[in-house]
Amino acid sequence: MKGYYLRYLQVLVQFAPIAVALVRDRRRFLLFGPSRRVSAETHRQRADRLTGTMLELGPAFIKVGQVLSTRPDIVPPTYVEALSTLQDEVPEDAGGDPLAVVEAELGDELDLETLEPVAGGSLAFVYTAVYDGDRIALKVRRPGLVPVIERDLRVVRGLVPLLSLVADEHQQYSIENLADDFENIILEELDFEREASIMAEIEDNLADTERVVVPSTYDELCSDRVVAMEYVEGTKITDDRALAEVGIEPTEMATLIARTYLRMGLVDGVFQADPHPGNLAVTDAGRLVIYDYGMSQRLTPQEQADLTSLYRTLVRRDVDGLLNTLIALEILAPTVDRAAVRQILELVIENLEGRSVITWRAIITELFAMLHEFPFRIPPNVMLLMRAGTVGEGVCRSLDPEFDFLGVTRSFLVDHGFIESEFEALLADVRTDLRESAPVLARAPARFDTVFGQLERGELVVRTDPIEPTRGGDPAVGYAVVAGALLVTSAILTFHELPLEVASLLGALVVFGQYVRRRWTW
Repeated sequence: MKGYYLRYLQVLVQFAPIAVALVRDRRRFLLFGPSRRVSAETHRQRADRLTGTMLELGPAFIKVGQVLSTRPDIVPPTYVEALSTLQDEVPEDAGGDPLAVVEAELGDELDLETLEPVAGGSLAFVYTAVYDGDRIALKVRRPGLVPVIERDLRVVRGLVPLLSLVADEHQQYSIENLADDFENIILEELDFEREASIMAEIEDNLADTERVVVPSTYDELCSDRVVAMEYVEGTKITDDRALAEVGIEPTEMATLIARTYLRMGLVDGVFQADPHPGNLAVTDAGRLVIYDYGMSQRLTPQEQADLTSLYRTLVRRDVDGLLNTLIALEILAPTVDRAAVRQILELVIENLEGRSVITWRAIITELFAMLHEFPFRIPPNVMLLMRAGTVGEGVCRSLDPEFDFLGVTRSFLVDHGFIESEFEALLADVRTDLRESAPVLARAPARFDTVFGQLERGELVVRTDPIEPTRGGDPAVGYAVVAGALLVTSAILTFHELPLEVASLLGALVVFGQYVRRRWTW
């Protein structure tokens, strides 16, 4: 625990200047005084300083920064933009020497003389080596990293109560679950056996897509510290010459990336959540290569359906559907003021429709910026898929600055029947309503006969307290009400397979005749 306390103090000292500055924005003298107005440039400088601090504190905090870059419920947009640069800017000397892991795990299987370093990250290092005459790639977890990560996650958990003290009231709903979210995402990324499994599953799912390459895994070489996979050469997707040399238009490749990630998330339910430029490449044959499946996720069927609904309702500007989906995804609490949230969502859509260009990132930023007055949080699975959308869109727009991500999403939803299925759901609802109302309709003739008898005998009396004295009334008004009800019933029954609407219509005519007769004699 001694190491824990020293680390806690170190982290506290590192973050203290930024924390004090943010608190002073709300109270000039920390505990009292008016709020301060801070320029956008000052916030950008603080965000850059925060990013640098994350880098200095090592792998765990680098991952925390990456996760925070996708949490608009906690981090303001300026800080999100700065923290997103942590995707590639990772020190290669973090952790121990991964070569020791290769020697321990695969020293008897590989010729270590053929080992060549390729790239480094916050949690792992990538090598290539020769195996059975073929060059393969090895993703190797840095040694001694797990205890360091676990210690730093305990530090993060210890910082959460302090964050709650200085956070806005509405941010506390998210912060309560912050440490758990970090721990789940980071520890899953350290589980290389899980990564290899998800990688193989995604490869199977995309096997029918010739234009996308997911490297095959070598199961006999994989372990909890090593992912051994097919070595697929490619040029970084954002290289200006990469697409030109293989004769592919940037818009075509951007569309392929967007549709591939939409398919993984909404159709297959298993997706890679880290589509930054370092993980995407193009082969000499013009195929898209996706590397690094550490940050990935499986969705339950219900999560898949809810996330599909989120995309669908956003694309169609369906306010009521969007509100229901946000509650179903547990982004908003079930007890939230629905009328107030609905007004906010209408305002969000109105603001977006006034823009010449609407991006997925703009939608997410606008949506959660407007929802800050309500308690909300973003569950990890939702966050990862939204992250895949925003980061993937950034790559697509770097290829084609005018890329219409929403247009591609709408086209994808139409092609896979997600939008048309709403009409089918409406028909299903109508059939359900008719099926549930059938017993009531079956008893309706007997009840109508009883009511008619009471009307004839003058036994049906409606007592009211008139606002103003009246000189008399219309004794035939009851017939008019019943006739109108029967006409509505006839309209509903026209959807039924049996000709029940005929009987209802005849009843309406009979009652209407009684109404005319009583009016004539009154």
